Amino acid sequence: MGRYDRRVAVITGAARGIGFGIAQRLASEGASIAVLDLDEAAAQEAAGRLELADGARAVGIGCDVVDAAAAEASVQRVVDELGGIHVLVNNAGITRDNLLFKMTEDDWDLVMNVHLKGVFNMTKAAQARFVEQKYGKILNLSSVSALGNRGQANYSAAKMGIQGLTRTLGIELGPFGITANAIAPGFIATEMTDATARRLKMEPEELQRLNAEATPVRRVGQPEDIAAAAAFLCSDEASFITGQTLYVDGGRKLG
Repeated sequence: MGRYDRRVAVITGAARGIGFGIAQRLASEGASIAVLDLDEAAAQEAAGRLELADGARAVGIGCDVVDAAAAEASVQRVVDELGGIHVLVNNAGITRDNLLFKMTEDDWDLVMNVHLKGVFNMTKAAQARFVEQKYGKILNLSSVSALGNRGQANYSAAKMGIQGLTRTLGIELGPFGITANAIAPGFIATEMTDATARRLKMEPEELQRLNAEATPVRRVGQPEDIAAAAAFLCSDEASFITGQTLYVDGGRKLG
């Protein structure tokens, strides 16, 4: 028996990186998985790569989380195809980094929309089902950048906003058997951080080395590190934890 047997988990932005890592971890513990991504083909391909427990299923669904109707339709499709929804992981995200004086209004709006409006849309769609069944787990992905990071005024503001939203969800939804928590990852080796390295005109391995040297545990994180924390916070073992943000950063922000 796995912790997630007979549970259905929806993970946004799960075609790659942290989202896929969380999807694979929950699948390994028995969950049926809905992989949501803006790119439906990538979502379907990722769903097909998941190693599922006996009796579990996976679907890949294209969804623009900024579109409320698309979010609602995706959640309904998950319920129809997988038989319910018990866990929502709001992971979809983008970066449009720049110093404030170079940042455009579009850069600001796009990051805010994906991170904050996207979480709002998906959570609102899921909570209607959670309240009805008196059970649900919500996990939102924040970031250590919420504490401030040069060149990320938009991203930092959005990620700290997610922490405030998570606390409020904990207060509002707790009486209905629903918990809401957040994870704030540190530097995680993904395609997104590889792209950041190239934007800074360095190789991904060099950026990883520099970040490892600045981290107390002397390594960078992997998607599996975030997935392990997610598997706990979305489980019944964490039923007395809500409204919290767990920093999973190798101690990077201790100093």
